[in-house]
Amino acid sequence: MKVVIPGGSGQVGGILARHFQRRADEVTVLSRHPQQQPWRVIGWDQAAAALEGSDVCLNLAGKTVNCRYGPANRREIRESRVRSTLALHEVIAGLAHPPRVWINASTATIYRHAMDRAMDEATGELGGGERGAPNTWRFSIEVAKAWEAAFFSRAAPGVRQVAIRSAMTMSPDRGGVFDVLLGLVRHGLGGRQGSGKQYVSWVHEADFVRAVDWIIARADFTGVVNLASPCPLPNAEFMRALRDAWRIGFGLAIPRWAVEVGAWARRTESELILKSRRVVPGRLLASGFRFRFPEWPAAAEGLVARWREAAA
Repeated sequence: MKVVIPGGSGQVGGILARHFQRRADEVTVLSRHPQQQPWRVIGWDQAAAALEGSDVCLNLAGKTVNCRYGPANRREIRESRVRSTLALHEVIAGLAHPPRVWINASTATIYRHAMDRAMDEATGELGGGERGAPNTWRFSIEVAKAWEAAFFSRAAPGVRQVAIRSAMTMSPDRGGVFDVLLGLVRHGLGGRQGSGKQYVSWVHEADFVRAVDWIIARADFTGVVNLASPCPLPNAEFMRALRDAWRIGFGLAIPRWAVEVGAWARRTESELILKSRRVVPGRLLASGFRFRFPEWPAAAEGLVARWREAAA
């Protein structure tokens, strides 16, 4: 299978590229700054040649949201997603043999701050209008909506289009979200964050790539798909399970004001921790997909073991 991953230089792109490479698929990553990898990495100016005759386009392009949402970053976060998606529309429309499946990244943060109930594709409520929601939360939701609107703004003839609303992908890779959270635990800061009642949606890397394979193989999958574990859990429980996996009994709780200060100091936003994401994969479950890691405690145990092994 010939797989092209625009914007595949980050953590999730690396997870996908490794997966397809190990399976002996032909993998090409499109990057603004090509660097040597075990797979082929080329510039965006070669997108048409890479996508011609390909089987799958997996677009992950977009500036990282792990930054402060000042005016310049806001503009780049939005434009990098919308413009790259529209550019791919133009490229794919001009191909003689376009990819049969185009999977475009989206985000689980598109749903409202949800403490009361789970959000699936059929009944989930998109956010943006919540009373008292910080401006940064509304910005993220607006970006997600604009991203999906660009993707579905036109049909690509002969191409099946799927937007994946992904939760945080957990892998032991250095610099990834799991590595950051485990770092808090390792340094005694792995208690609840804020109230600890906000829900954490997550997905194990193994289930992430398996779900992508499932979507590629299923011709009935079009539109939006939630890609998250079926068992989101409150932040306090999430961090407790991570402490248990690391075998540490103590974790300093971090009040909301300290989360805000810490986010400012690390040049990121508190939304990534404080917004409640209670997202469930309704369409995947209804189609018969079964998660290998549905529960966080077991997933955390395995991820910690692999992190320790890599560190050793």
